[in-house]
Amino acid sequence: MTTPLTGIGVGNGTAAGPVARMAPPPPLPAARTVPPAEADTEAASVREALRHVAAELEERTSAASGDAADVLSAQAMMVADPALADRADALVHEGSDGPRALAGAFGEFRTALEAAGGLFAERVADLDDLRDRSVARFLGLPMPGLPDPGHPYVLVAEDLAPADTALLDPAQVLALVTERGGPTSHTAILARTLGLPAVVGCPHATTLTDGRTVLVDAARGSVEPDPRPETVAEAASREEQRRHRAESVSGPGRTADGHPVKLLVNLGATGELAAAAAADSEGVGLFRTEFLYLDREEAPSEEEQRAAYREVFTAFAGRRVVVRTLDAGADKPLPFAVSGDEPNPALGVRGLRTATRDPELLETQLAAVAAAAEGSGAEVWVMAPMVALPAEAAAFAARVRAHGLPTAGAMVEVPAAALRAERVAEACDFLSIGTNDLAQYTLAADRMLGDLAELLDPWQPALLELVRATARAGERNDRPVGVCGEAAADPLLAPVLVGLGVTSLSAAPNSLPEVRASLAAHTLDQCRRLAELALDAPDAAAARSAVGQAAG
Repeated sequence: MTTPLTGIGVGNGTAAGPVARMAPPPPLPAARTVPPAEADTEAASVREALRHVAAELEERTSAASGDAADVLSAQAMMVADPALADRADALVHEGSDGPRALAGAFGEFRTALEAAGGLFAERVADLDDLRDRSVARFLGLPMPGLPDPGHPYVLVAEDLAPADTALLDPAQVLALVTERGGPTSHTAILARTLGLPAVVGCPHATTLTDGRTVLVDAARGSVEPDPRPETVAEAASREEQRRHRAESVSGPGRTADGHPVKLLVNLGATGELAAAAAADSEGVGLFRTEFLYLDREEAPSEEEQRAAYREVFTAFAGRRVVVRTLDAGADKPLPFAVSGDEPNPALGVRGLRTATRDPELLETQLAAVAAAAEGSGAEVWVMAPMVALPAEAAAFAARVRAHGLPTAGAMVEVPAAALRAERVAEACDFLSIGTNDLAQYTLAADRMLGDLAELLDPWQPALLELVRATARAGERNDRPVGVCGEAAADPLLAPVLVGLGVTSLSAAPNSLPEVRASLAAHTLDQCRRLAELALDAPDAAAARSAVGQAAG
């Protein structure tokens, strides 16, 4: 029997099918020295290759939406950066041939991103993809990209680039398996958005050969090569039962004994609005407003913001919309909001801290939110990211109310805020726990580093302790406490979070049916017992196992 490969599971489904691997990057031809007389012509071909790749990405951006459009747009800007073309041009004039000049220029940019660390380092996969596309264009070779075997398949790759994932057809791709990537990588985000089972950060995945049948189990984070027919049949039966359970419950979230738990959607761009608004939810638990600010040299005007917010509020008339104010910094280095020379951006000026540097940035956004909310019919709440101190929450709440917005909250993403949640809750109207960053800062583990995925697991008992402390503080102060990180999308973890005292869960629209069904299968007392099992476990794996066995 072949030993299964293991990695980081994304989602909860299973799928079996033949492997199809990504087309490999183009090989570099034998090196040659470009004579000075030919350098200008060679350099012109290099620049043409970069322009062509940028144009192709811009074309794909116009056909995409949501997260895919955002990352494609960012890639197009990267390859169109004049500094990149200038550096490749200089390498040609130093004697390098076109392919090596391109590889060298991209390599220098890659080194700079790796040195920046944190979420910047995750972008090196984007640069590698752009390098391969540019070299292929220069050499007149086919672009590396998605396979087309003529039948549904399990896509296996070292990693997936945004340019490829934007074109992925969920009717053909049964599941995703990548050797690299973490729980918040592009592949993981795509898998959740499309509802595809995936295993990322899976060592030796690329040793799987084309046509070989594999069984991908996202809940277990496993990829089983050459599964027995009875194993595939059992997995298919479990998958059918899982889908049936998810479809059997609708309406507001609640436990089996009627304890209400608001189920909300996350929204990151207006391109996602139609699907989010159509979801069976009670509103938006996390409206990320960064999409208006990214890839710009200056902040959007109040009028532009007001129009975008109004569109969202109108679509959710009669429901709640929780707006997160600008979360710049770290992986979103906006030139008009943060300094570009911080040695450790993840621990620098980000989130609410940008308002200290430029108070008008926040004031303009709050004015736009208030104007858009008026008469929209939506119940608009506003919360600040990266709150660390009770005084910060109080000052933010005062600014929100000064704009006529009645409900102000704070995100709990920093251990200090969780440890002082009592005082933070006193200072505002609600709390929202961002488990992705809270895990990163609690376990001292870069959230984009696949090697540390175990530490970033939302089942970590230390993280759950902070969730419980925050929820209890909210309960004592009569403040709702939600979870809007990836933990909220896990149907097995959802009863645990409710048992810890969480009052709402916000996740991708595709995740809500299973979460709703899971809550409906447990009473509040059962949720509390499951929470105690998770807290008493020695580590994340043991917590998940104990709850899984008890939940049946």
